[in-house]
Amino acid sequence: MAELFKKMLVANRGEIASRIIRACRELDIPTAAIYSEADTTSLYVKKANEAYLVGPGPIEGYLNIHRIVDLAIKIGVDAIHPGYGFLSENPRFPLLCEKKGITFIGPTSRAISDMGDKIKARGMMKKAGIPILPGSPGPVRDMGEALSWAKKIGYPVMVKAAGGGGGRGLRVAKNAHELENALESAMKESRAAFGSSDVFLEKFIKKPRHIEFQILADKHGNIVHLGERDCSIQRRHQKLIEISPSPVLDESLRKKMGEVAVEAARAANYTNAGTVEFLLDERKDFFFLEMNTRIQVEHGVTEEVTGIDMVKKQIEIAAGLPLGFKQKDVRISGYAIECRINAEDPKKNFQPNSGRVTAYYSPGGIGVRIDGAIYKDYVIPPYYDSLAAKLIVWGSTWDETVRRVNRSLEEFVVRGIKTTIPFLRNIINDEDFKKGNIDTGYIDRKPGLLDYYEYGEPTDVIAAVSAAIAAYHGF
Repeated sequence: MAELFKKMLVANRGEIASRIIRACRELDIPTAAIYSEADTTSLYVKKANEAYLVGPGPIEGYLNIHRIVDLAIKIGVDAIHPGYGFLSENPRFPLLCEKKGITFIGPTSRAISDMGDKIKARGMMKKAGIPILPGSPGPVRDMGEALSWAKKIGYPVMVKAAGGGGGRGLRVAKNAHELENALESAMKESRAAFGSSDVFLEKFIKKPRHIEFQILADKHGNIVHLGERDCSIQRRHQKLIEISPSPVLDESLRKKMGEVAVEAARAANYTNAGTVEFLLDERKDFFFLEMNTRIQVEHGVTEEVTGIDMVKKQIEIAAGLPLGFKQKDVRISGYAIECRINAEDPKKNFQPNSGRVTAYYSPGGIGVRIDGAIYKDYVIPPYYDSLAAKLIVWGSTWDETVRRVNRSLEEFVVRGIKTTIPFLRNIINDEDFKKGNIDTGYIDRKPGLLDYYEYGEPTDVIAAVSAAIAAYHGF
């Protein structure tokens, strides 16, 4: 294989940094990692060919585009991969990279900017004939305008941040009274998170499924989709479990939605990897939600059912190579499920839980993949997203995949911190989940999922058993 890049800088941390480094190693591309003092002992730092401390503090070093690009130039880097989060959707980053002669592994600055503005994206999709939810054509400036649009749309409505994502700046209002509170809080959160208080209104769909299509687009006009992921298992609009393919889509609907996703990417003049997200209602009508202009956390389930390495394709596309295959060549085999193992306490409203990992045993066997960032004695810092590992399981049938996930979660041991593992086990064993009867309100309707037993430290178990034996024998 001809040299794609001389050296890649990974402008991220955690499991996605390790994932990118793996792909680069298989492509014979040397890698350079960046890390904060809080990440000194992180796995990805050890895996990279080179690693450089950035600062100041645990956050700013990962966000300062000028320092990162200056470092890249200093150490002879000709490509930068932003991963997800942090700088991946900052349109100024690819512009600066281009100015300095460095290839940005991702879409163009224009595409990031256009799709990052939810109001502009809606307008572009509507013009291209992509189905969108009824809503206000632009930002609503005050309560009077909001009430007027809500009356036209019909309650319930969503108040959404124009620059939003991940559920931030999103509120649901069932009536005019709730709309007033929703508008004020959404504007406030939007201003704090995105630097703008612009919000708009959309029709709220009851019991929707969140269906997203993975697309790849090269620089030669070729665009394909790699099937869908069902991301309906969420809490506060944050995904917990992702599935590919969706249990609810038949081949006809899959083909139709996939073709629309490709057209959406074409309307955005998109290149590289991206995700077109839809809401699917109970009548199987679907509507454009947004487009994510980066690799996603859940890309692994698509890799498992298609056999296509998404990160490698990102790098090859950025280097100017054509895709090398067409839509008819994409084959979906079996099912894959991803469980996000978060360092959180589900019983305390999913409160993040940092600290030392005192024991770590990951599952294995056929069809089991772990994309992780932790190990025994690793100290999870309190500064970042709570994602600790991703359990990705493949099976030839839906039933086999569900059973394999359950077995894998049983084997997965993480001590010293609270995790979502026992909560996820309850979901996997729930009859509605097994039947594929899920939607975005699934978790809210099932408070019983939080009813689980928490195993203590192994030493606690031994002590408890010893005490029980002693009591039985009257010692």
